[in-house]
Amino acid sequence: MIIMQKESPVTGMTNTMAINTNYEEFKLWSEGMLIQNAMPNTTTDEREFLISGCTPTCWDAMYPSEEEA
Repeated sequence: MIIMQKESPVTGMTNTMAINTNYEEFKLWSEGMLIQNAMPNTTTDEREFLISGCTPTCWDAMYPSEEEA
């Protein structure tokens, strides 16, 4: 488990997330391996957070469901 902090491109706030990975897998990804191959035990939300800094809350703010719109 690693703890990552990233700035949200939506809100500009710094978010923190515990990611189900380890240093070796993180290194494989940072050296160019596809994230889903380097970190097979991570969730889609965890991978998206690492790639873009977006949390599920950010996505909900950018793309509200039709019920909320």
